[in-house]
Amino acid sequence: MRILGLDIGEKRIGIALSDPLGWTAQSLKTLERRGIKSDLMEIIKIINEHNIEKIVVGLPKNMNGSLGPASEKVMRFCEKLKEKTDKEIVFEDERLTTMQAERILIDADMSRKKRKGVIDSVAATFILQSYLDRNRKI
Repeated sequence: MRILGLDIGEKRIGIALSDPLGWTAQSLKTLERRGIKSDLMEIIKIINEHNIEKIVVGLPKNMNGSLGPASEKVMRFCEKLKEKTDKEIVFEDERLTTMQAERILIDADMSRKKRKGVIDSVAATFILQSYLDRNRKI
């Protein structure tokens, strides 16, 4: 079962995929936001190309666990996505995933310019891997 991981931001959407067994997450790409219709079309294309069965979306909670304006934007985007697909959408707490991704990329000595292009897909990978680890059936 392939699962899609999304890190939905204002300017970019990080996209990750699970392996077919649902054990590991790999970064796929970073989508530059162009508008809701275009963004949804691109995600639907990926869902169809990779036979996605479930979508895990990072939910940006406040540090105290409450939901704020960023969470509401992500949930509205997911409502629109749900209108276009019958796939289950699951929210995963994404607190600190972008910071984890940035730390890994800095440790890998990646330039600031290059980090900007991949940080969202790396964050999506952390979000998806966290979900996979917690839901692994042994």
